[in-house]
Amino acid sequence: MNTTEISKYISLILRHKPEVIGVTLDEHGWANVEELIAGIQKTHSIDRALLEEIVRTDAKQRYSFNEDKTLIRANQGHSIPVDVELPVVEPPEILWHGTGEKYTESIDKNGLIPKSRLYVHLSGDEETAQTVGKRHGKPVIYKVLSGQMAKEGYSFYQSVNGVWLTKAVPAKYLEKQI
Repeated sequence: MNTTEISKYISLILRHKPEVIGVTLDEHGWANVEELIAGIQKTHSIDRALLEEIVRTDAKQRYSFNEDKTLIRANQGHSIPVDVELPVVEPPEILWHGTGEKYTESIDKNGLIPKSRLYVHLSGDEETAQTVGKRHGKPVIYKVLSGQMAKEGYSFYQSVNGVWLTKAVPAKYLEKQI
């Protein structure tokens, strides 16, 4: 199994299914590094050096260690209830959301909802949203009126890796970019 496949497996464990390898996450999403390595070693070749390389080189900065590297967690994207202890942050006036064309009918009607995740993920710039949208087919970009949302009581958070998060974005705060 290559590094990318192992990284995806770690993502599955830390975001969605820690029980797959018998690991438990605390209420903030932290897993014991030694337990994680031991669990993954049952089916894949990994050691601490490889885990540290994956965390350090991950282009999307999906993971964080605690200070002494005894604990690890996914920075966001969880489908299991964890509190990754993000402070409420004042968003910029505009944020962006990239998606695939196949989802626009639902978004236009219902706004952005987290579906299986805990939060809706937003980008700070249109280019990043475009990159995200391409992962879902023909990309469609939405301009999110985040400043107006914040003024009207919606909370925003920013993940360690710069992704903006909020619980939902009602359709009235979205402008589809053509």
